[in-house]
Amino acid sequence: MKTLLIIALIVLSLTLWFKAISDISRTRFSSDNNKKIWFFIIFLIPFLGASAYFLMKKNYIKKRPKF
Repeated sequence: MKTLLIIALIVLSLTLWFKAISDISRTRFSSDNNKKIWFFIIFLIPFLGASAYFLMKKNYIKKRPKF
């Protein structure tokens, strides 16, 4: 039972990590430095960095003009 829980947590954290990496590569940031910094944070501390990215993403992306 413990092993199954550990495997499930590892799979979920890897999924979150890959999702964050793919989202960063597709998102238009207000600055190229923001993209580089988020990549560095996610590679340095994968689970916490990915979680922080998804929580603070709206502060760093380029705003689309409203028509």
